[in-house]
Amino acid sequence: MPSIEEIKKSVISKLRYSLCLELESATNADIFNALALTLRDYQLDGFFNTRKVQKATKSKRLYYLSMEFLLGQSLRNNLTNVGLLQQAKQAIEELGFDFEQITAEEPDAALGNGGLGRLAACFIDSMATLDIAASGHGIKYEYGLFKQVIQNNKQVEQPDDWHSTHSPWLIEHHSQLMLIPIGGHIEEGEDSEGNYNPMWMDWKVLVGIPHDYLVTGYGGKTVNTLRLYSAGASDSFDVHIFNRGDYLRAVSEKIASENISKILYPADEIQSGKELRLTQEYFLVACTLRDIFHDYAQISSDITALPDSVAIQLNDTHPALAIVEMMRVLVDEHRLDWAVAWGITQKTCAFTNHTLMPEALETWPVALFEKLLPRHLQIIYEINHRFLDEVAEKWPDKPHLLASLSLFEERGEKKVRMANLAIVGSHKVNGVAKLHSELITQTLVPDFYFITPEKFTNQTNGVTPRRWLQQANPNLATFLTRQLGNGWVTDLDKLQRLKKLAKDSGVVEEIQAIKLKNKQALCRQIAAQQGVQLDPLAMFDCQVKRIHEYKRQLLNILHVIHAYLEIVESGHTQAPKVHLFAGKAAPGYAMAKLIIQLINEVARKVNSDPRTKGQLSVLFLEDYKVSLAEHIIPATDLSEQISTAGTEASGTSNMKFAMNGALTIGTLDGANIEIRDAVGEENFYLFGANADEINTHRQAGSHNRIYQNNDPAINRAVEALISGRFNADTSIFWPIYHMLTEGDHYCHLLDFDSYRIAQQQAQADFSQQLQWHQRALLNIANMGSFSSDRTIKGYATEIWGIGS
Repeated sequence: MPSIEEIKKSVISKLRYSLCLELESATNADIFNALALTLRDYQLDGFFNTRKVQKATKSKRLYYLSMEFLLGQSLRNNLTNVGLLQQAKQAIEELGFDFEQITAEEPDAALGNGGLGRLAACFIDSMATLDIAASGHGIKYEYGLFKQVIQNNKQVEQPDDWHSTHSPWLIEHHSQLMLIPIGGHIEEGEDSEGNYNPMWMDWKVLVGIPHDYLVTGYGGKTVNTLRLYSAGASDSFDVHIFNRGDYLRAVSEKIASENISKILYPADEIQSGKELRLTQEYFLVACTLRDIFHDYAQISSDITALPDSVAIQLNDTHPALAIVEMMRVLVDEHRLDWAVAWGITQKTCAFTNHTLMPEALETWPVALFEKLLPRHLQIIYEINHRFLDEVAEKWPDKPHLLASLSLFEERGEKKVRMANLAIVGSHKVNGVAKLHSELITQTLVPDFYFITPEKFTNQTNGVTPRRWLQQANPNLATFLTRQLGNGWVTDLDKLQRLKKLAKDSGVVEEIQAIKLKNKQALCRQIAAQQGVQLDPLAMFDCQVKRIHEYKRQLLNILHVIHAYLEIVESGHTQAPKVHLFAGKAAPGYAMAKLIIQLINEVARKVNSDPRTKGQLSVLFLEDYKVSLAEHIIPATDLSEQISTAGTEASGTSNMKFAMNGALTIGTLDGANIEIRDAVGEENFYLFGANADEINTHRQAGSHNRIYQNNDPAINRAVEALISGRFNADTSIFWPIYHMLTEGDHYCHLLDFDSYRIAQQQAQADFSQQLQWHQRALLNIANMGSFSSDRTIKGYATEIWGIGS
């Protein structure tokens, strides 16, 4: 390990020879870059040693494909994992700079949208920590989803340029660029032996340029990579366009190819957005498959043994084209028999499903496939034909299976069903919580479960304790290390030993003091950024996640409206409470954006009303991202996990909050069920209908009667939406009012009364501070099974065939 003096010398050297700067003229941003480059050198030593060991031991390699990796900031995380945090901190301070200001200079890596990307980031951390030969594969988006700004109480989207073009963490490998064919057409033909030999002709070329982000496991022993591909223009113009003298069009097409990695998730409401998004998904898998076959060729020439050395995990449906691209390479380039190629593909690929919502299961128009990926469409047709023939032969008395299992949706515009493709082409399909995995087999794809029950399994999500406890909550981490030793960082089951301390009032008071410090820190940050003063002694009730109707931020703010009206109209008083919201709405999701506006309008009204002073505060924190979550989560008293039962696949914020000592108010949905089982039902504020009751309610069509027959308090809160109380224009929130009273698919009003009662109980319990923090300690103690290390061990042994 380098000494403090060596770190200082390296930082000065990086300033001079990499950044062309002297220490005297360096800014905080310059010091950040110099320190990151210094650290990267140590990571590279670990990387080369890791690859040497993995090659010598012939380790089976896992390729994790995801359209999102929401990494957040990396400097502190990497310093912690290599064991240099304290040395680097002292070195920077001896150079005359504030270490906290230096770390704050780093922008969050904008490579994801929400839970999918945060989960992927946890997983690659755990893979390295567990010494698994693995690499993540994604796209190096120049711009993230968007930067969220709140103007006039509304979400406004701005470009999120996260400095991807000069991130010190990314190592470009231009010499390894890949040529990716796209477009063109198929010409029928035969080979010299008379076999069908389709020729993919007149395709254009996309250029994939790999960039490696080093992923260091805790302790620094294993350094894996996250490989991100950017799109570049090919060195040559389209000769046909150029020869026609259309120079400007030739140049514009080169520029268009570079746009593929410009932005995460282009709007797909219009045709150009659909085309770009499908191109992105193909670009990711085509680049990754080239890396896979290149890596494999270094260790074996027997392509039929590929599944013994390679595992591919598809994180949601976005990379499902990996199945088709693998078949194309094996059949067209390696000239394997179809059945042999299909066996290799199925044994290699596995698929994680992340949604229960039919509308979220990807489909792509066949016409778009014909335009962009004509050879891949041919292969999908062949997969479908052979698969349905097998089904028809095995179950001749069940012809209805063919329509539901087909890889094509035939109603209306013909489309490719990506989830069906992912299931058919994989040897394992997993959900991400026990309830979610059950619902996949019972309601989402029951016919697939009927024909191949052995494929389906569960791997409940987890989060990395390195970032979400050790880094995000250093005060709590110090307490845990003092009580348990440092082993809890890689063995979270050791938290169980805290249970015996729950009756020690001194220990509980220490937990209370840690929570107060975290709340005070968040209050200072909010005061500095938004000019709002919050009371750290109040209960902090937080809901931070992507804004969506099924996550029911609307239920939360309706209850806030109810509480406000109880104070100003009914004369009730309540103990101090702060309601914090954060999250982004998709730019085209009008209802979600309207819910954000409602939250902000309510906050404006509540916070400016002198009658609520000292009782009720509401705040929406803009531009939610990983680094903001790291401040909110350790400061939370009550965690809002209130999605409609049967809609949330798992959730991971529920785990992060509970791991940091927040009690949960939630429904029987996703991983909430397993968290409640772990922490004890007495430490979980359960409310609402379960998934079966929700389905029964929907089928009965009784939502209107609920609104009309419910108690006056609920009706008063709903009517307030169109009363002009929160906006002089009474029509602004009419769409929300109409949704609640005429449909309410996500059952806000069905669960409102139960939610209100649970909130009242939580507020009453919070007044008993010693008992509350005793329960908080028990939450922490029982969260060991929600480490992503446990999750990855399950994937490795049960799906990838890695380890014991």
